[in-house]
Amino acid sequence: MVRGVKAALCAALMLGVAASAVAEEMGAPARAYVGVTLIDGTGAEPQPDMGVLIENGRITAVASSADLRKQAPEGTKIVDASGHYLLPGLIDSHVHLATVPNATKAKAYMRRYIYSGITSVRDMAGDMRALAELARESRLQKIPAPDLYYSALMAGPSFFQDPRPGAAAEGEVPGAVPWMQAITPEVDMKLAVARSIGTWATGIKIYANLPADEVRRITDEAHTQGIKIWAHSMVFPAYPSEVVDAGVDVISHVCRLAFEIAGERPDVYHHKVALDFDALDPRSPVVEGIYKDMLARGTILDATVWLYANREAREAEKPADKRDSSICPAGFAGKLTEAAFDAGVDISTGTDGMLSFDAAYPALFDEFDVLADKANMPPLQVIRSATYVGAKVLGLEDDRGTVEPGKRADLVFLAQNPLEDIANMRSVILTVKGGAEYPRENYHGISKDEVGE
Repeated sequence: MVRGVKAALCAALMLGVAASAVAEEMGAPARAYVGVTLIDGTGAEPQPDMGVLIENGRITAVASSADLRKQAPEGTKIVDASGHYLLPGLIDSHVHLATVPNATKAKAYMRRYIYSGITSVRDMAGDMRALAELARESRLQKIPAPDLYYSALMAGPSFFQDPRPGAAAEGEVPGAVPWMQAITPEVDMKLAVARSIGTWATGIKIYANLPADEVRRITDEAHTQGIKIWAHSMVFPAYPSEVVDAGVDVISHVCRLAFEIAGERPDVYHHKVALDFDALDPRSPVVEGIYKDMLARGTILDATVWLYANREAREAEKPADKRDSSICPAGFAGKLTEAAFDAGVDISTGTDGMLSFDAAYPALFDEFDVLADKANMPPLQVIRSATYVGAKVLGLEDDRGTVEPGKRADLVFLAQNPLEDIANMRSVILTVKGGAEYPRENYHGISKDEVGE
């Protein structure tokens, strides 16, 4: 039986998302979406009139619509998705959902994520007691949410005077809990990494106020024990080149490369150094050397260009004498990111921030816009960054991030062609996560009560 997408989804989801997820686990009939234009996440050109077969929450076949109809098992539910665009599920590689834990608020924003096509997110430090429960509920499909993966944090002792780790370790001593550890040369690194792994973190975030030898010591032991290292690009005083040379897997915040270009080396994070960005060359030999090393090592850049664009826009609203002169211009961030892209460095799509509760789509879609506009990345490559590269950040590229047989069925359907205009990513009609369906028309917005406004 062939039905239109909306009619099929309405009928299939009368019992709700949770029922859909359970049905997949119980061996529901196979489901095939046919007639789509496939953008598979690898960066390859789109393929028209394709079909994808899903069985027990996984992709078991990708073929032309005609071939898929012939090879689909008897009893397969055929969904005609003609005229739509099929992509892998999207990934935001830099979020913060529990700096100050609030489960109701976090779940509201996670609901907006999943109904916008985002099937996985990477949380970059917060209260792990709250994050662990959110991760459990999201991965078991007990709540409408993307799968949540999170980091344990390591930093120099002076960083823990910052109020944020205090909020994320409330009731305990920040810097002395397994998810937020103060590192000194005297710390038993084997034990410190083991404590981080014991929190069920996917990676360790190296935050700030550590010299290069400590960054390397953390990274070496983490890789020995099989956990990823996600670091700020400038760890203060460790330069970006030293952070990359230490062998970390991902660096965050492209604008911090400016410190190495300028030759400024603050000892601690939360400095007030105002760099002369107009005088800095985003394609200087210093930058080229860092990107060459990143490419050779496979280091991923979590550029967070939207973060700079958003801050710049907010500063522009202030009186001239009240503006923060240390804010990195979005144009400069974009040029640095463009240089990374041209050098062949993989770039993920991370936001490190959220839009207001009443925004229809989350900030990830604004990140797509600025990567296309400020970094001159073609839409096809922005999509690759939001899917395959995001999966690599999490170490899950063998399980998701592209549309191919054997991978988990994390998919997003669009009504409009994103290759004509990256803004068309905001035409989501259906998200599929692990085979469970989340039609956009079922999304209800975030309320003021949910976010405490």
